[in-house]
Amino acid sequence: MSILRALAASALAACLLAAGAASAQTYPSRPITMFVAFPPGGVDDAIARIIQPALQNALNQTIVIENVGGAGGMIAASRAARADPDGYTILLHQDALAAGMTLYKDLTFDAVKDFEPIGLINNAVTTLAARPTLPANNLEELLKWAKEPGRNIKFGHPGVGSFGHLADSLICEELGLKVTQVPYRGAGPALVDLLAGQVDISIIGGVVAAPLVKAGKLKAYALVGDQEFAGLPGLKTFPELGYKKLNIKFWHMLLAPKGTPRPIIDKLNAALRATMADPKVQKTFADGGFLPFPADQMTPEAASALLKREIPLWGEVIKANHITGG
Repeated sequence: MSILRALAASALAACLLAAGAASAQTYPSRPITMFVAFPPGGVDDAIARIIQPALQNALNQTIVIENVGGAGGMIAASRAARADPDGYTILLHQDALAAGMTLYKDLTFDAVKDFEPIGLINNAVTTLAARPTLPANNLEELLKWAKEPGRNIKFGHPGVGSFGHLADSLICEELGLKVTQVPYRGAGPALVDLLAGQVDISIIGGVVAAPLVKAGKLKAYALVGDQEFAGLPGLKTFPELGYKKLNIKFWHMLLAPKGTPRPIIDKLNAALRATMADPKVQKTFADGGFLPFPADQMTPEAASALLKREIPLWGEVIKANHITGG
């Protein structure tokens, strides 16, 4: 009986593999929806729109970007996890996906169990920026200003559990700053209030901050992580300024719902690789401070390994800083 069951299981697996291969041959035959976990105006949306044309060309199919903000990127992830595993729904997400596993206690999905990683995209340069009317012109002056008696500093961020929120918690801890954190539904709304002077400081993507700093509409004090950025020439990184713990990465990856056939995952991965090799994408990424992952790290397995490593790492940050979600 056990032999029959084994044969039946083997036959079923073979049938599923054949079905997946067959579907991959005709895939994609209709438009693909790419969920972006944060609203327009931030780094996540910028990356999606940079890779969209080349990814469409590689797949010979339309890709529709749908921004699904809220709950630190968890609403988009929840919707993507529940989507049909047929390759027609993919998700662009970031560090917040890993952080959400600790931050939110009532999630309807598991980042590891409910997704098939497609591949890693990039690390992104971010900077500690301030409203244009803030009197400090460098990090030393900012720290002096921030620590004056009675100072109430408002730190805007893209939402609880977002990279901006986690990074600002680490930065404030490392710099010894006491702030009032002001959450928004994405980087775009946070930026609007920073420009208007409604909040004092925020973590802003380099590609977004650079033209605003040059135009005198923002001030920038240091780059998060260890990557310099030509768009903000002369601006030092936090590690260069002596804050070694602030060498943190802002990564992005593509994922699909669990159960998406491996041949389709492979086809999406190949399209992502072709996209990242596109000269126009490479130039736009370089100009925006987006550092693509090396080719040998663009496998689904490498993306899965990174996600699994990041969950406990961000979990420690969240617990140490008493960050609460929902």
